[in-house]
Amino acid sequence: MAPRGILLVQACARRRVEGLPGGRNVMLTSGQDLGGGMPEEVAYGPAKGALASATRTLAGALAGLGVTVNAVNPGPVDSGYAVGELRGRVARCFPGGQWGAPDDRARLIAWPATDEAAWITGEAINSEGGFRR
Repeated sequence: MAPRGILLVQACARRRVEGLPGGRNVMLTSGQDLGGGMPEEVAYGPAKGALASATRTLAGALAGLGVTVNAVNPGPVDSGYAVGELRGRVARCFPGGQWGAPDDRARLIAWPATDEAAWITGEAINSEGGFRR
């Protein structure tokens, strides 16, 4: 089964109106292809890691239409899910000892959709705040 991001990019490409300029697709991935793995998340890890490769493939396929396809790995985000020992253990993996905030990630996720990023395509952009595995 293809990850939802890939299906969404394909659906957007099919619905694109001929003659209109470009389009932007931003998928979310994680650092699975950067090492460390997630042995407790066997389905999640490979699916997210495969998005980096799919991003390059989709970007090449849609470049002629002026459509960009990128992925963003926002790193561990303090969205309230990590509590107790897990929160402290992950915080120690950051050089500054603290998680980033959701706004830190939101700004990066939004950027590939702007005109400033029109030349950027086929990239998996990692923003992990120095996260050490």
